[in-house]
Amino acid sequence: MSLAPAAPDLSDLRDYAFEWALVDVETSGLVPRRDRVLSVAVVTLGPDGAQTGEFSTLLNPGCDPGPVHVHGLTAERLHGAPAFDQVAERLGALLEGRVLVAHNAQFDYDFLAHEFARARLRLPVARRLCTLALNRRVDPPTDDLRLGTLAAHYGVPQLKAHDALDDTRVLAGVLRASLRQAARLDLPLPLVACPPRQDPQFAPKPPKTPCAFRNPGRLTPGGALVQGMKVAVTGETRTARSDLVLRGVAAGLNMMGSVSRHTSALVANDSAADSAKARRARAEGVPVIDESAFLRLLGDVRPGTAHEGTALPEPAGAVPAPEAESASVAVQAPESAPSPALPAVPTPRAPEPGGAAAGPQPGTKRGAKPRGPLSGRRVLVLGGTHPEAVAARTRVVELGGAAAINLSAGVTDVVVLDGGHADRRLARITALLLPVHDAAWLVAPVVTEASGAGGGHAAAHVLPRGGVVDLPLPKGRGPADRWTVTASWAQQTACEIDVVAFVLDEDEQVSFDEDFVFYGAPENPGGTVRLLGDGPTEQTVSVDLSTLPPSARKVVVAAAIDGSPAFGDVGALHIVSGPGTSAAALAQATLDAATTERTMLLAELYRRGESWRLRAVGQGYDHGLDALARSYGVDVTD
Repeated sequence: MSLAPAAPDLSDLRDYAFEWALVDVETSGLVPRRDRVLSVAVVTLGPDGAQTGEFSTLLNPGCDPGPVHVHGLTAERLHGAPAFDQVAERLGALLEGRVLVAHNAQFDYDFLAHEFARARLRLPVARRLCTLALNRRVDPPTDDLRLGTLAAHYGVPQLKAHDALDDTRVLAGVLRASLRQAARLDLPLPLVACPPRQDPQFAPKPPKTPCAFRNPGRLTPGGALVQGMKVAVTGETRTARSDLVLRGVAAGLNMMGSVSRHTSALVANDSAADSAKARRARAEGVPVIDESAFLRLLGDVRPGTAHEGTALPEPAGAVPAPEAESASVAVQAPESAPSPALPAVPTPRAPEPGGAAAGPQPGTKRGAKPRGPLSGRRVLVLGGTHPEAVAARTRVVELGGAAAINLSAGVTDVVVLDGGHADRRLARITALLLPVHDAAWLVAPVVTEASGAGGGHAAAHVLPRGGVVDLPLPKGRGPADRWTVTASWAQQTACEIDVVAFVLDEDEQVSFDEDFVFYGAPENPGGTVRLLGDGPTEQTVSVDLSTLPPSARKVVVAAAIDGSPAFGDVGALHIVSGPGTSAAALAQATLDAATTERTMLLAELYRRGESWRLRAVGQGYDHGLDALARSYGVDVTD
């Protein structure tokens, strides 16, 4: 469907009328807590879509401007420009009382939040709207969702990419057109609440250096420490604890902030201590040594086995050990099964009858696009009991189609089960002239073209539960720098769902607690894994595969429900995965076999030799997120 340029007047869209502040920043890098804003532009729009104000300026960051080949902002150009704190109050006045809008809004919001914090000012933004997330809901027939691609699709002229002011003017045109399409589909806007940010949350934190050695296991009675051993400290110590930790790290030990069944030793001067670490150590049978013994053993730490791809010198004073076989292992998880059962958690519930098989479809090569009568179609299922809806969506995938969970421009067909005629979306579906079928259609579907439906997409691989796809390796380099997994669910969902990620080693354990990424800690110390809040029913995990340490063998993406509801009440979760937030998706999956479960493993990114793979998991557990975190070695305070 071709669209003429959107008219500025949006006064007829009452449910989409807000005071808007459209923002674009150019930055010296990609990490808000470390890098700086080089230029900023703000365009304000009224509820009718008419422009009411405009401001832009270059900024002197007081540091290297970073990738000049991208933004063109050299140190010479920035010399003499104001510092951020000199323009912060003017920016604040433009943002106050308005919804902040940006393409990949969390990026711009986080950079502004850090800059305002450095200036010791409050960022006056209560809500934000991401035009990228909005267009993921609209689902226009474009190959990707980059700003330039959307501008071309909506007929918005773009004069100079990566120029903050021009990008903001382009964004205004894209916003207007996107709002009209959202109204056409009767879609709620993915507005994100922005709680006040305090300075401590934005204080730069030095990344924790991952241990370069594999965990050799427990400390044996009378034995020596070995590089890679996981050691924790609890209670009062005569030597400053920070010094003990630094000395352990320098010797090649993995100094932990928590205790798990994989901990090699706990340092405690009081063997009867009642701390959480001491109690966990006693429960797991972890050896306990006092501070004097630990300091003595630090003088004779034996060489360990480096993670695959890592070669480091032996620690000072280390005693050479006999040459051993390399212990580096490529992940060999079965390709046709979900993840193995997690330690110390209840047995996962089997999928409901009619659920997808736990592996790739018979006759389908790993990563190959399925073929069938519904190939290239996106089918929305309305109504039915939970098992009936699961069976219908599973059948869609078996026939080569993609199962939708929300109405979008990409939906080509609608299947209405018992009770589905009461769905409020059906009136809109009828007005859009989408083909509507009953359950019998899924036995032997006859496909007809729908007026204004779908088309134009670069089709993503549709993975069944347990399906695996290889991630592409660009010529001359490793995997694409940033790989994303985006999870979304029904827009009428009332309960809170949190998407989280765990960076795991060979033992299926986090190397340190900070490798648990969640709402309260949306980035791990190295910045390799980030959680992006794109909307109230959509969240993204972004992983820099090229900079993950060799110890990281897998990144697990999971979802957890906050409160008493279960995933049977929520229904299906849809995941898409691709290289970056706005690029075309490589793979997608609809996961909805869960019933009483409150925690679900959605996907895994895992190493296989020198390459990476993505697995759609869809395995649920009745326990909460805290039990899942503990099973991966995270110290969770009750």
